Amino acid sequence: MRKQLDIFSGDEPAEAGGRKGSKAPRKKRVGPSRGREVKKAPMIVDSYTPESPVPGRNELPHIHTISEITERIKNHLEAEFVDVWVTGEVTDFRGRKGPHMYFALKDEKSRISAIIFGANGRLPFELVDGQKLICRGRLNVYEPKGAYSLIVDPAHCEPEGIGALKLAFEQLKKKLAAEGLFDPARKRPIPYLPRRIGIVTAPQGAAIRDLIHVLTRRFPNIEILLHPARVQGEGAGAEIAAAIEAMNLIPDIDVLIVGRGGGSMEDLWCFNEEVVARAIAASKIPVISAVGHEIDFTIADFVADLRAATPSAAAELAVPVRDDLARAIGETRGRLAQGLRRLVERKYLELKRIEGRMADPTRRFPDLIQRVDGLRQRMIYSLNVKAKSLEQNLSKLSSNLEHLSPLGVLAKGYAVIEGPDGLAVRDSSKLNLGDSLGLRFHKGSASAKVTKIQ
Repeated sequence: MRKQLDIFSGDEPAEAGGRKGSKAPRKKRVGPSRGREVKKAPMIVDSYTPESPVPGRNELPHIHTISEITERIKNHLEAEFVDVWVTGEVTDFRGRKGPHMYFALKDEKSRISAIIFGANGRLPFELVDGQKLICRGRLNVYEPKGAYSLIVDPAHCEPEGIGALKLAFEQLKKKLAAEGLFDPARKRPIPYLPRRIGIVTAPQGAAIRDLIHVLTRRFPNIEILLHPARVQGEGAGAEIAAAIEAMNLIPDIDVLIVGRGGGSMEDLWCFNEEVVARAIAASKIPVISAVGHEIDFTIADFVADLRAATPSAAAELAVPVRDDLARAIGETRGRLAQGLRRLVERKYLELKRIEGRMADPTRRFPDLIQRVDGLRQRMIYSLNVKAKSLEQNLSKLSSNLEHLSPLGVLAKGYAVIEGPDGLAVRDSSKLNLGDSLGLRFHKGSASAKVTKIQ
């Protein structure tokens, strides 16, 4: 039984069986009075007793807590909207900073918060504000804030009016093109005659069989190295990128073929992943992309050094036909031998023509011998004349030298007097009495002593 108590009015509770509304005597107010009594706000206290309610008596409303209301709303909404499709425009997208995406969807009148949990690697395209989406999900009420939001399933979220994979393809293509990964200037030529070919594809399937068949048919002794990798499904792109990096660590691989057979866009999607594109761009080995059929284009095709329409076409582009090459070498050797024969014959005929115009050189030998003899005689005569002229000049110079020689003067009776220092004496004042002198004659010498100076 619920009892209603007014704890501020001073009224006593009614006794059992007493008259409803009976009042206790009112106490007199102490203090100044303004002519009317001041009433306080009543407080209603609900108390529960196991007694049955009195018929006809009104029940008080149940007072809910916030948690109770939120829980009832949560249970109702989450049970009612467990699988719902919505369309709206993306707004307030916070970016892919963690594993989850937080944004809102809006239309002309309303908006709703949206979350994609674990979006990394599961949403193929990039979210941007202003993008219109069609999403499948369920409603969720976050009790601490009393707010509801849409939990979006990334497998059922795509742009309105364009496929999710198509948009992701165009977004990545634009991004890599801006970085220059599609620039023809960075593409390398494929070697004409590779000795070792690397292949990255699935070990089972038509692609590897076609590649091996065409390669060995065109060049039977070509060396082929296969690095197996999944080419479809989640995680296939990372395996392909790792296989390309591993192939670059193996020496003497001249060309690398990366690809698979045909399929839907979803089947070929791993060749549109950024990790595969960057692995191809970073490869030191020239890469041939061989994905799908001729009408299929992937990001790998744009980044690779050469795009092949099919795996079989890639094998044809990688190596020439050995028999055709041997035949071409034989034809070239034959043309070369024939050209050499023609050249020798032409030079032989030219020599014969020149020989016909020339006289017998031995007929000129007597004249040449006589001419040589005449030149020899003239040379001998000139040498004799020159020798006599030089001899005469030498005699004349010797005569002049003898005429100027001091010995010639001494021969006339003169003598050279040398002082104590061995030098010629030209002034008697330089001498002292008793100095020893040397006398040099034309023939012989003598010593003397100074006894008188004048």
